[in-house]
Amino acid sequence: MFHIASEKEIREGRVSDVYFERSREILDRLGIRKRVVAEIAAKRLPSGYDWAVFAGIEEVMALLEAVPVGVRSIPEGTLFGPDQPVAVVEGEYLAFGTYETAILGLMCQASGVATKAARCRLAAGEEKMMASFGARRMHPAIAPMVERSAFIGGCDAVAALKSAEILGLEPVGTMPHALILLVGDTVEATRAFDEIIERDIPRISLIDTFQDEKDEAIRVARALGERLFALRLDTPASRRGDFRAILEEVRWELDLRGYSGIRLFVSGGIDEGDIHLLRDVVDGFGVGTSISNAPVIDFSMDIVEIDGEPVAKRGKRSGSKGLFRCDACGKVEVAAAKASRESSSRCACGGTMRDTLEKVIENGRKARDPVPPSSIREHVLSQLRDLGA
Repeated sequence: MFHIASEKEIREGRVSDVYFERSREILDRLGIRKRVVAEIAAKRLPSGYDWAVFAGIEEVMALLEAVPVGVRSIPEGTLFGPDQPVAVVEGEYLAFGTYETAILGLMCQASGVATKAARCRLAAGEEKMMASFGARRMHPAIAPMVERSAFIGGCDAVAALKSAEILGLEPVGTMPHALILLVGDTVEATRAFDEIIERDIPRISLIDTFQDEKDEAIRVARALGERLFALRLDTPASRRGDFRAILEEVRWELDLRGYSGIRLFVSGGIDEGDIHLLRDVVDGFGVGTSISNAPVIDFSMDIVEIDGEPVAKRGKRSGSKGLFRCDACGKVEVAAAKASRESSSRCACGGTMRDTLEKVIENGRKARDPVPPSSIREHVLSQLRDLGA
């Protein structure tokens, strides 16, 4: 058997930390059935991060559908900072307390992956191809979630079949070292790919299996000519040396022989630092472990109101809040409940401050339809453009 929880078990609270279940038993026995407002925010972000991308709310909505609560959240794909509420759950504590573990798990990992993908996208620039190659680094049961988060964070494509199906995309890929090893030669393996695989699939040859990348690049280019879309270098660290210099050499030799239209893709342990270094000499990146194993966003869920009265643990500001953003200058403020109940207020710049926490569940019913991943991705990219401006 696979070591995973089923959807049924998640909905039944079987992945809850035991102390929530014991608390439920105690409160039930004492007859305490108080309504609360619980706020989800990250006290701090991973080291070096000034912002993060919010993700995971669609699965939280699926989890809490039919649970008698109300949920407000910022739109999926929205950039946020520390101590800013990204979601608020309102209702009787006994109705949802046991789901805290699952709610946080759904948001923390998805937001971490989306954030790392966005950082890589910002490093690459919007014009460079960037594909998620990280499915093999995660448990296969959650690979589609990881690649969906990578896509909305800024990846153009994903490699795993199921992930692409969920996103409504065509999966992307080149060829594995295994194919070249079994055929016995890079050129022959590439020729076989060209002869057998459908014509609408780009011909991308992997050129680091047997020989020097420059020599293999020339051989493959001569063999396929204009049918060759790109070359991929996945050179292992033990042979890499100066990776940029290798790529520059390959580019020179291709251009010198009239193959300037053949693109260069790189993969193999690529991170945002590598992307900064290589983006002007390559056309695309396959990013795996860096995105799929991204640091999670450390959200916590805290009660801030009980039966209409503000109350919170030490270190947490009490009372229901809103997260306001100015539509002119982009300034963000956390405001207390009275302000957040108003539809808008004025910013010092003259713009309008609007509450970004939107109702997504009302009394156990979804208050909106799911947002297409492509729309969420465009929302992320538009904010990254503002960061780069």
